[in-house]
Amino acid sequence: MSAQPQPSPSAHVIKPGWFTINVFNRAVAWMTRRGISVWGSRVLAVRGRKTGEWRRTPVNLLTFDGGQYLVAPRGHVQWTHNMRAAGGGELHLGKHVTPFTAVELADDEKPALLRAYLKRWKAEVGVFFGGVGPDSSDEELRAIAPKHPVFRITTTG
Repeated sequence: MSAQPQPSPSAHVIKPGWFTINVFNRAVAWMTRRGISVWGSRVLAVRGRKTGEWRRTPVNLLTFDGGQYLVAPRGHVQWTHNMRAAGGGELHLGKHVTPFTAVELADDEKPALLRAYLKRWKAEVGVFFGGVGPDSSDEELRAIAPKHPVFRITTTG
């Protein structure tokens, strides 16, 4: 297990646009809440680091080499900060709730996972990776790794 990396002060966050927030994310979350997974979608619930209240956001659950991972395509966003503080959360698919613990990966551990994530979801999230794609070299993937938190999750229930 690696020590949890912390975002650099210059960590770049790409905020989703109006369409993503108001149409795409809501549509995916609506279907996922009803038990329909869109390409591995889940609703992530994690406790807010300041309020302790549950915060929810749609995510893509990556299964790779027998492990499960959450990748933050838009960078160091609120759910990643909350995940670091909480150390885990819940994944929802319809009425099925899966509690989990999470460990953030070091940048050197990310290239293969980023490649797998981009192979599966590049059409949806590729714009957030600055031209790096599933066919990019490990060096190119390693260069963008600090901008994209990756958490290995372990189910607890």
